[in-house]
Amino acid sequence: MVKVIMLGNRDIKSVKIDPVLISDDLTMLEDLVAAAVNDASRKVEELSKEKLAGMTAGLDLPDGFKLPF
Repeated sequence: MVKVIMLGNRDIKSVKIDPVLISDDLTMLEDLVAAAVNDASRKVEELSKEKLAGMTAGLDLPDGFKLPF
């Protein structure tokens, strides 16, 4: 019902809202937008971790060492 496209730097590229929601309860629409932004943020974080893990796979890093510094 609400779709947020977020770039890797966490800038929001677009927000799509189903027109049905516009006539509904404003509080519900606000909650759906917040949930969509939070979901997009989590997906960016997961993708960043996956890409970083792939880049550091061949490195022999000590336990607990975090990148970026």
